Amino acid sequence: MKLKGKVALVTGAGRGIGRGIAEKLASEGAIVVVTDVDEQSAVNTAKELGNGSIGLRVDVTDRDSVAALVAAVAEKFGRIDVLINNAGWDKVGPFVDSDEADWDRVVAINLYGVFNTCKAVLPIMQQQGHGHVVNLGSDAGRVGSSGEVVYSGCKGATIAFAKALAREVARSNVTINTVCPGPTDTPAMDAFVGSGEAGQKIRDAMVRGVPLGRIGQPDDYPGIVAFLASDDAAFITGQTISVSGGLSMHG
Repeated sequence: MKLKGKVALVTGAGRGIGRGIAEKLASEGAIVVVTDVDEQSAVNTAKELGNGSIGLRVDVTDRDSVAALVAAVAEKFGRIDVLINNAGWDKVGPFVDSDEADWDRVVAINLYGVFNTCKAVLPIMQQQGHGHVVNLGSDAGRVGSSGEVVYSGCKGATIAFAKALAREVARSNVTINTVCPGPTDTPAMDAFVGSGEAGQKIRDAMVRGVPLGRIGQPDDYPGIVAFLASDDAAFITGQTISVSGGLSMHG
């Protein structure tokens, strides 16, 4: 119960990896503000978590939506101890064939979404003199991912943003770190590799590239996120941690 009584705001937490993170934080005692652009999924998830958790709609690309959300959370709970930036979206395909409108959406959700939430939440954390921010990056932002060029660029930018911002807010006892998943078995992965024999060949090639011999599962990530959100990680900031079975190794 290392997060007992902490107020944690998680974006994109209505399903998938975000929901898994919300469940883990709640199991550690946190009051979780489950947010998602799909309000009903956020509400349903919060009901299942208990601990006084609540579900709210937010569009991370809309500064007014984010500001209203953060103001409501601060008014209700009086503080925000943890921010998990998990919301994300991508459309896979060769860059030369891509649509500029899709670039805008990828950047708006994966990069500006992080900017918007940090801008709204960090003043609260600085005023209260503590806070933990964990951004969900991607190994695509560390080594690149064919077919995900704009997404890779956004995740690379998120990594650099977190390092610089961590320096700015460190004296306020606020930490900012980035967790980078590798290839993960999700519906998005199914859409990426396709089905049938061709899809299986791509999956097999991915597995061969991972020293631990498998691709990730959604429950591989909540543990490290919960650790970085806790006071056990009070002396860790500006770090980028890959959770990818050894696919990328940095020192």
